[in-house]
This record gives sequence, C-alpha cells and structure tokens, in this order.
Amino acid sequence: MTSHTKPAFPSQGVAVVAGGSGGIGSAICQALAAAGADIVLTYNKNREKAEAAAKTVTALGRKAEIAQLSLEDAGAVQAFIDDVAKRQTYIHTVVYAMGPLVPQKFLSAVTPDEMKQYLLGDTMACFNLIHSSLLHVRRAKGSYVAIHTTALSRWATRDGLSAVPKAGVDLMMRGIAREEGRFGVRANCVALGLIEAGMFHQLRDMGHLDDNYIKAAANNVPLKRMGTAEEVADAVTFLASARASYVTGQVIRVDGGFPL
Repeated sequence: MTSHTKPAFPSQGVAVVAGGSGGIGSAICQALAAAGADIVLTYNKNREKAEAAAKTVTALGRKAEIAQLSLEDAGAVQAFIDDVAKRQTYIHTVVYAMGPLVPQKFLSAVTPDEMKQYLLGDTMACFNLIHSSLLHVRRAKGSYVAIHTTALSRWATRDGLSAVPKAGVDLMMRGIAREEGRFGVRANCVALGLIEAGMFHQLRDMGHLDDNYIKAAANNVPLKRMGTAEEVADAVTFLASARASYVTGQVIRVDGGFPL
C-alpha cells in the first residue's frame, strides 16, 4: 500500500479531543471523524454543546463519546484516560483544543493570582493530559496535537494571559517530539491567529474586541480576513493523521500570515 492510499487513522481505537465541545474543538471532532477516527471528546460545563458535537461525529458514521472533565484535576484526568484506554483498543490521537477564556489585558495589569490561574488552567492542564495519556499513546505509536497562539511568533498586544501559558504548551509539545520519537510518538502544534469561532465570539460580546479592533486585525494580515474553525480543523487533522507520519515537533500557523 502506497503512502497516499494509507488510511488516515487506525481502524481501531479513538482520538481524544480535550475541549471538543467548543467552537474550534467541535470542528476538529468533525474533521477527524470525516478522516476516519472515532472520537471521545471532553467538555467543562456545556453538555448541550458536547452532545451537538458528538452528533456531528455520528452523522459521519463514526462513534462518539462525551465526558465532563476539568483538566486542572490531575487525578480526574488520569481516571478518565485510564477508563477510555480500558475500553478502547488504542488511544491513537490526543488533541489539546482548550484553554480558559482570556481577557485582553496589558501584562502590567495582570496580577500574580491571575497569571497563576491561567498557568494552571492552560499549561498545567495540557501537562496533565499528556502525563496521563503518554503510555497509551506510546502503545499506539500515536500523536499529539496542541492548539496554541500565533503570538508566540509575533506578540499580540494585551495577549499575555494567552501567550505566556501557551509558550509552555509549545515547549511541552517540542519536548514530547524530541523525547518520545524513539517510541514512534509524534507531537505538533497549530498556532491560531484571529479565528471567527469559539472565544472570539465571547470576547466580542464582553467588549474586549470591538468592530474597529476586528477590522484592524484583519487588515494587518496578508490574507486580509479572519480564519475559520474549519481551517484550524484541517490543519489539526493533517498533523494527527498518517499523512503527516514524518512530521513532528512542528507548528502550523493558521493566522493568515500574521507574523510576516
């Protein structure tokens, strides 16, 4: 079988999508399912959105499960992963597609308690997911894909509460790629610019992003527009799949060319 006809995902096992109920996470679930993966997705509070995301998966003929989970609780994450692994042949893919809602604030206005909250809710949340799943992903010779931010390549003013914790996520993925390649494990990232989905709508409703900001941000990238959740999902699916079997430790920026 030549590489271009190789199935994108194993016929057995599942992809775990942490944050799969969100605007971007649900698009990732759908894209992974369309490429042949069964899905276990997590949500924090909104069960209705999680169920809707699961329905998009089953509509494509794939299996879907949902689970409420706080990634800040290391014990709960371990119990969740162990339960999935007990019932599934493999956990072949783990996607970190979540993080706390990030207000736009200058770093000078961020308190130590706020920074600690976001480090725990993002950097440590990602670490808990990796730590609990790594032995299972090794067994599958599988892959990790983490969502972070294009601010790591070009600083976006007032984005410190996102960029600083996501820098830890980026380095963890690089470390996994470097250390776990000997077991056949791959790890990559997708860095987001301004995407018209998920947190974007919440930040706009909260007044952190007004029309002038959005227009200026779109004009500040070569493609002159915002991105979509589907474009993010396509990048995640490629990196997670067998199509990217010799790709690890990399970042695909889905940002319209913002750092250029």
